[in-house]
Amino acid sequence: MADTVAPSKSNPARWLVVLVPYLWMALFFLTPFLIIVKISLSDTAIAMPPYTPVLEGFSAIGDFISQLDFENYVFLTEDPLYVNAYLSSLRIALISTFLLLLIGYPMALAMARASVTIRPTLVMLVILPFWTSFLIRVYAWIGILKPEGLLTVLLQSVGLMDESTQVQIFRTEIAVFIGIVYSYLPFMVLPLYSALEKMDGTLLEAASDLGCPPWKAFWKITFPLSIPGVIAGSMICFIPITGEFVIPDLLGGADTLMIGKTLWTEFFGNRDWPLASAVAVLLLLILVVPIAIFQNQQQKA
Repeated sequence: MADTVAPSKSNPARWLVVLVPYLWMALFFLTPFLIIVKISLSDTAIAMPPYTPVLEGFSAIGDFISQLDFENYVFLTEDPLYVNAYLSSLRIALISTFLLLLIGYPMALAMARASVTIRPTLVMLVILPFWTSFLIRVYAWIGILKPEGLLTVLLQSVGLMDESTQVQIFRTEIAVFIGIVYSYLPFMVLPLYSALEKMDGTLLEAASDLGCPPWKAFWKITFPLSIPGVIAGSMICFIPITGEFVIPDLLGGADTLMIGKTLWTEFFGNRDWPLASAVAVLLLLILVVPIAIFQNQQQKA
């Protein structure tokens, strides 16, 4: 029998496999992030690009660095508009994530306990909305929620509303929650389904044989085992919802304050790239730092 040669730890191909993801992250995440950080430390200028200073050569790098400052970050902490935008975005994201968990968990549990033969069909139905453009789906909700829209017509046709009245949901925070929950529901259901589908069903049978009622078995067995799916789904939904722009802009009103709309206004309306970059950097830190601390604590546990 021929001797097998153990793979060497110094094999270049092995290190290349490990290095590729880091190079990808450095090229498409770290480099753009550093550029945004640099712009956030600059000053607004009527020029192209609309900020100063601009590095024109390595010989003047000392003067370039000396012109950078933190005044945009100081302005963000002093202006209540941005503070309220951050707080409002976090509040809307937390409520939306809770609603998504409240709706998505029963759906995922039903899918996980369904027959094995129909589970692929149920998963396909969950991801079916992705076959249509996200923007088109949000525009569809405009036609449903506007005062003379399909919801008003439906309620009037079944006699739940007088013909002279209309549903006033469009351009409110309720419409924003409806659009967010509809759009992000698959991102909550799929991680939950993945965690619940792997659960050993004999554990529930054993609990039932020992006289444990179904509701108690759920809180003692099912839910604790699904916590990784709950955390994954909540993270996947909460992070993009905080910076959401399209849904609040199309379904929300003037009173709907979210940091995504504020960021767009600074970039394209006011053309204040340094301030907008500071808003983006601070938003990223608000989201990433708590998540990194949480993951570090989980690894230590």
